[in-house]
Amino acid sequence: MGTDCCGWDGVTCDTMTGHVIAVDLSCSRLQGPIHPNTTLFSLRHLQRLNLAYNGFYPSEISSKFGGFANMTHLNLTDCDFAGNFPFEISHLSKLVSLDLSWNFGIIRIETPSLKRLVQNLTHLTELVLDVVNMSSVPPNSFMNFSSSLTSLSLRYCGLKGRFPDNIFHLPNLQLLDFPWSLLKNAGLTSLDLSGNNFIGQLPNLSTNWTQVSSSNSSSNSESVSQIPSKLLYLSLSQNLLNGTIPSWLYDIPSLQVLSLDNNQLTGQIGEFQHDSLRYLVLSNNNLHGHLPISIAKLVSLRYLGISFNNLSGSVEQNIFTKLKSLEQVDLSHNPLLSFHTYSYNIADYTLPKLQYLSLSSCNISEFPHFLKSTENLNSLDLSNNQINGSIPTWLLEVKMDSLDYLNLSYNSLARIGHLPWKNLQFLDLRSNLLEGPLPVPPLYTHFFSVSRNNLIGEIPLLICNLSSLQYLDMSYNHLSNMIPPCLGNFSNHLIDLDLQSNNLHGTIPSTFANGCYLRSLKLNGNQLEGSLPQSLVHCKKLEVLDFGNNKINGSFPLWLENLLKLQVLILRSNNFHGVIGNPKYKFPFPNLRIIDLSHNEFHGLLPTNFFKYLKAMKNSNADKGGLKYMGDRYYQDSVTVVIKGFFHDLVKIQSLFTTIDFSNNNFEGEIPKAIGELQSLKGLNFSHNNLSGHMPPSLENLTNLEWLDLSSNKLTVTKACGNDEGQQPPPSSTIQEDDFKFENGVHWKVVLLGYGVGFMFGLGLGYLVFSSGKPKWLVNIVYGGRHNKV
Repeated sequence: MGTDCCGWDGVTCDTMTGHVIAVDLSCSRLQGPIHPNTTLFSLRHLQRLNLAYNGFYPSEISSKFGGFANMTHLNLTDCDFAGNFPFEISHLSKLVSLDLSWNFGIIRIETPSLKRLVQNLTHLTELVLDVVNMSSVPPNSFMNFSSSLTSLSLRYCGLKGRFPDNIFHLPNLQLLDFPWSLLKNAGLTSLDLSGNNFIGQLPNLSTNWTQVSSSNSSSNSESVSQIPSKLLYLSLSQNLLNGTIPSWLYDIPSLQVLSLDNNQLTGQIGEFQHDSLRYLVLSNNNLHGHLPISIAKLVSLRYLGISFNNLSGSVEQNIFTKLKSLEQVDLSHNPLLSFHTYSYNIADYTLPKLQYLSLSSCNISEFPHFLKSTENLNSLDLSNNQINGSIPTWLLEVKMDSLDYLNLSYNSLARIGHLPWKNLQFLDLRSNLLEGPLPVPPLYTHFFSVSRNNLIGEIPLLICNLSSLQYLDMSYNHLSNMIPPCLGNFSNHLIDLDLQSNNLHGTIPSTFANGCYLRSLKLNGNQLEGSLPQSLVHCKKLEVLDFGNNKINGSFPLWLENLLKLQVLILRSNNFHGVIGNPKYKFPFPNLRIIDLSHNEFHGLLPTNFFKYLKAMKNSNADKGGLKYMGDRYYQDSVTVVIKGFFHDLVKIQSLFTTIDFSNNNFEGEIPKAIGELQSLKGLNFSHNNLSGHMPPSLENLTNLEWLDLSSNKLTVTKACGNDEGQQPPPSSTIQEDDFKFENGVHWKVVLLGYGVGFMFGLGLGYLVFSSGKPKWLVNIVYGGRHNKV
């Protein structure tokens, strides 16, 4: 390499003096702390230093970084630095660019250090502080930055409070005392404050100028000149901003990027006065009214995103006639919007660069005709519309080798035919009216859902050629015959397999091999028989096993307890029999949350040692941080459970939902005391067995219990409760994701206790919320009054 450092990679020297003036060690895989005595700090002529994308944890930013008197550019992005920001960096008076971003909140800047930066770095043009922890800094601390600043990025900094009207009040504009003074400065070209917690409204720059006491802005006619005429980029996304979009934002002649998504903005979208916009992102707000006509004039537009608003009216597809640069369009989830697809001359509105199109929930009744020219399309989402019939021939003839995502779910398609797009990876056809045999997707598909259609016949063996398949959902159809054994061979890459509610028969494939990658396997509601294949023990990632409502036989599969990630086990309504017995492993089923063994032929004592180790059911404070659901970004698990004697479909499974159902078997003996340790339990059903003895006092510890059914047993309770009929449960229904809100209380309780064989009563305690820890109804039953055998 040589001893002359000026020849080293990443080192630049002054050609006249030989001094090192620039060092670029970015992406060099450097690890460990930076010591104060490193030779780096002896390079006193250094002007540019780039250490980005290395790993210096747990090092702090050394105060010696402030000793580079000639430094103009300092880049420390994504370096894993920690600790407080050293105020010595404010000594770098020649600094033009400073980037401390993406150290993931480990760097902290306090108000005094920020004020020093503001006061001393008078030549600063670019400041990037994304993900720096500034939660203690009030927004008005950013006043008085130099007029040289052209680019400012403060994304995800923890800034909060009312959106500052006087942010960046420049020294030469202090007399104006007007909102967003920096934006009126011609120098600012980029501002990014997204991902914070700002509240309030965006200010209006073009009004009330006659009231400003300044000789330079005494007339209302000068209001237009004060609009930030050189602003190129403005992002305020992911805040809590409300009110309407101010009119001055529509009148910036240079603006190329406007991102206001994920706020609480209301009102209508105004008309844009200039055609400079390339990216317009207004998604996830409360905007209403029509799509502005001026959209059709934004000839430079590449990205249009206005999804998840309340837009209304009709959108003619010829609005895109002149938008030849469009690459991505997302108008989805505007419930009152109607996208008209009337045929026009195809030459008038070709979109040669379109790559992404999402018109989900736009009341579309046919495929948009401009798709005839979209040979570069890679993502098409027309889900949740009113498209019927079949995919038109003209669309199947479009050469779209780049198409890898196609979502036509929740329409009324009756036929699908052969799809010619060989690189398709994601194909969603669920909830249509498809008939006939199962369509086979292209070879490289990794997600294929055709659930809730009217498909018939057997699963074709051609499905075995899909060597990239990871998610396969063919549930709720009329498929028959046997499950191809090859689906078991897929287990080394298949993640979710859902074949429930068909007419499949025969045995379950026994070919699950070492390295099985299955996370979810659902075969509920078929005619499958035989025993469970023990090769499932190879599937160490399994979280959901649902074999309910089949004809499977055998003893309880104790070998499943070795699946440490298993959370849902449903064997309901089969021909299982025998005694459950003691666990074979030291800590069986540590993550099991839902278990349903009802309607089988199990007998013997309830498995005390089994209940002792249900660790996931013991933590009553689990998942209190917010709602979480089982599944991933492609596939979310659902399950059918019995609540208050009725079947309910949970279309999403909250990770804090816990229930045990051993009803309709032949269990005998007493209820184990270990049940009282399962403090997170929401539902418990031991009804229709031969249980006897007293209810254990430990049941008083079940403070999260929401329904308890012990009916049709031979139990002895400690207090007679009369012959109340109680409230009757509602009919069977589908429960949406927010129907269970367990964090702060209980919506309803139902208790069903056995009063002899075949006789039961219900005590309805509708919508009871406990103010204390113990459920009084259960305490009274367990401890109160005289003893009565029933």
